[in-house]
Amino acid sequence: MQAPITLILILITSAVSLLAFRTPALAGRLILWPPAIDRNKQYDRLVTYGFIHADIWHLLFNMVTLFFFGRIMEQIITRLTGSVLVYIGFYLSALVVSILPTYLKHQKDPNYRSLGASGAVSAVLFAFILINPWAMIGVFFIPMPAIVFAVLYVAYSIWMDKRGGDNVNHGAHLAGAAYGVLFMIAMEPDVLNHFLAQLTRLGG
Repeated sequence: MQAPITLILILITSAVSLLAFRTPALAGRLILWPPAIDRNKQYDRLVTYGFIHADIWHLLFNMVTLFFFGRIMEQIITRLTGSVLVYIGFYLSALVVSILPTYLKHQKDPNYRSLGASGAVSAVLFAFILINPWAMIGVFFIPMPAIVFAVLYVAYSIWMDKRGGDNVNHGAHLAGAAYGVLFMIAMEPDVLNHFLAQLTRLGG
């Protein structure tokens, strides 16, 4: 089976999310709630929040994105490092890193909560863009080069993060995207040269 870890992540995330939809107590225990970490030392919430979602559409969007890009990145990272454990570490650490700025910002706020795999999925997506910036991807059924999407995505996330008010953790999206890029470069520095070389081809 190609990319089994990505499929397992999707299955686990979907199963836990669907169970949490029907079990508020489970959702309450897994969600990123800063005071629980700060007071009760429930550090596992820095990971478990990424396995539950607000609704079925939130879950579907993240898992479809992970399905298309996670399978590719699992194969690439495994080929470059010789171990699928690196990909597992990449995804789980992306959950932690992408939420850390949010946690630190709201550390003392008992009314703040965050959930969803979006930060880690952003890390996977931007790792893919670093590898293949001119790949055509569909954004709401509109095809565009991955690098164009990346620019629009970052600009939109920065704007919405400053604006606020839509109950979406855009800061986690940005942190995840940055982590995906930095992880790939740290893992294999030649990836940056590859990316720059790809950009100069202008899609040719």
